[in-house]
Amino acid sequence: MDKVVLDEKKKILLELINSKDYHPLKFKEIAVILQVSRDEKQDLREVLEVLLGEGKIELDTRGRYQLADANTRTGVFSGTQRGFGFVIVEGEEEDIFIPENATRGALHNDKVMVSVKTDRTGKRKEGEIIRILERSSSTIVGVFEKNRNSGFVIADNLKFGKDIFIPKEYTKGAVTGHKVVVKITDYGGQDRNPEGKITEILGHMNDPGVDIISVIMTYNLPLEFSREVMEQVETIRDEISERDLTGRKDIRNLQTVTIDGEDAKDLDDAITISKEGGIYHLGVHIADVTNYVTENSPLDKEALKRGTSVYLIDRVIPMLPHKLSNGICSLNAGTDRLALSCFMDIDEKGNVTGHEIAETVLRVDRRMTYTSVKKILENQDEEEKKEYEELVPMFELMSELADILREKRRKRGSIDFDFPESKILLDETGHPVEIKPYDRNKATKIIEDFMLIANETIAEDFFWQEIPFVYRSHENPDSEKIKQLGIFINNFGYSIKINQDEIHPKELQRLLLKIDNTPEEALISRLTLRSMKRAKYTSTSDGHFGLATRYYCHFTSPIRRYPDLQIHRIIKENLRGGLNEGRMKHYNKILPDVAKQASIAERRADDAEREVYKLKKVEYMGDHIGEIFEGVISGITNWGLYVELPNTVEGMVRVSQMQDDYYVYDEEHYTMIGEHTRKTYKLGEKVLVEVLAADKLLRAIDIAFVDEEPKKDQ
Repeated sequence: MDKVVLDEKKKILLELINSKDYHPLKFKEIAVILQVSRDEKQDLREVLEVLLGEGKIELDTRGRYQLADANTRTGVFSGTQRGFGFVIVEGEEEDIFIPENATRGALHNDKVMVSVKTDRTGKRKEGEIIRILERSSSTIVGVFEKNRNSGFVIADNLKFGKDIFIPKEYTKGAVTGHKVVVKITDYGGQDRNPEGKITEILGHMNDPGVDIISVIMTYNLPLEFSREVMEQVETIRDEISERDLTGRKDIRNLQTVTIDGEDAKDLDDAITISKEGGIYHLGVHIADVTNYVTENSPLDKEALKRGTSVYLIDRVIPMLPHKLSNGICSLNAGTDRLALSCFMDIDEKGNVTGHEIAETVLRVDRRMTYTSVKKILENQDEEEKKEYEELVPMFELMSELADILREKRRKRGSIDFDFPESKILLDETGHPVEIKPYDRNKATKIIEDFMLIANETIAEDFFWQEIPFVYRSHENPDSEKIKQLGIFINNFGYSIKINQDEIHPKELQRLLLKIDNTPEEALISRLTLRSMKRAKYTSTSDGHFGLATRYYCHFTSPIRRYPDLQIHRIIKENLRGGLNEGRMKHYNKILPDVAKQASIAERRADDAEREVYKLKKVEYMGDHIGEIFEGVISGITNWGLYVELPNTVEGMVRVSQMQDDYYVYDEEHYTMIGEHTRKTYKLGEKVLVEVLAADKLLRAIDIAFVDEEPKKDQ
């Protein structure tokens, strides 16, 4: 049901449950009172679920609905290794701290009901879990350890918090060190561990490739496509037909290029550009994936479920099968391909003075790489310029326009995080042999700038047409986190201006410009990023704080992101005049769920990608035990200090390894002070460290300051 109808039905239900004559009722009894027909019962169930999810009502022990206590919330439990956890409540800025003795046996990602304490004077809300509403998963991946008559599994996800007991008859012959998949048969409780049975042995934890397969299984990432999906794929031609060209704008005569990384196989965006009379004519052409992925087909349902492609260093788990992503939907040079194009007229100040959206057919002239274009534009490489002689004027024009667009974004306050990301190189066995910064050069920035302007132009167009759409939204940061950032950067002599608990993105942009090329740049950049909220997909245009724009969407990658695919379908339907009242109603109904599912899938992919990077960084540092590195103190806690090395690896110096009997953590000034030596460590300080240990199981790298005596037995 669409949002207006949902809100109206929520209001009716809340009025009933709030009324003084109401007493707790079961679902059937509420349906009778409200005279709900058989056809409407599913809608009633949906509205009750929403109100339960929002924590406005609750179920009693007999399954009856009643008004929730004012101090009761519903959220998702996030566990920790040390037993305590936090409940994340959607729409609330602050998580609720749950002490170890108040978890009621909740496990990581369980949906729970929590009672919030009102008399606590600490900095963070504290609560007690009063009911587990929904278990997150019945399947866990971990490492098996054998006892004499049984065994237990330590979950790969350290937030799971409890080992899983495995009775002897359910060990499936596993030995200590095996990576296994466990089906939980008993979730245990506050003082009792969960129990389970092993359903699959993935291999020994040290076998090549087992670590990444374990991450794939942990995050339930789908490896195979179903028979129905592959049968649909088999019906798709390898090349476009004459029938496909009907009604399309033919731009095969325009000079067209793709610019991607050397190893990219799914080429979904191409560029055309020219200039006349002070106006740049920029064309951003995106593979027309919806021509093949039709609504509600097996391919479409699978793509929505996956939400996004997942990139795990040595492999890609694609949203769409390779025949599409690397074949008919890839804008390969020299072949005719279908596209959805955004043609923009842009003046010399970077203003889009006019635009056209059209279904097109194109033919890419050359498949360019970022490396080649960088050589042409940055290095003025004569050999490269000769190789692509006919395209050099085009690249120079691209560079010219990209500079204008970037300057316009800078003036309005768009934030550009330019700290080094890492690229991990593996050998043929999957072992990491090198970690190096990802090269973000002029060529990568050009494509970034052109994709941004196309995304903005499309989003603004459909906002003003008042057509149902999927937007990319980024809320303003939490004022408390920004205040903490302000306190932190004061230690380095910087400041930011906060007006009435709000900050303009320009302030953060100015901060990043001030720290450019300073020793503390990477640290402050990362902490600034962490102080902001996570971008998400929404069915309303809520603005994008980081880009300092009111209108933004994802239009440019339908091969690997479902929201782009979804809006392509809407755009094409609009171009063809098919968006009648019924179709508008249909999209209003489905898009909130599409946006929510896409945001969930994106977070799952991000978490899995981060986990693989963490694993490979730990494995890489395992080859460097005893070596000395220069690093920067990147985090301080009361149990130790984090140090980031130039290759972006982060290790921990534990308090127990530091030369003093006692250290005091001063949170306000982000320092660690030794009570006897008076030795002070502060964030951003450069230090020399020795690598002591690298534990893949705990994803931890232990280091020690080289001017201290490391404890060899730790």
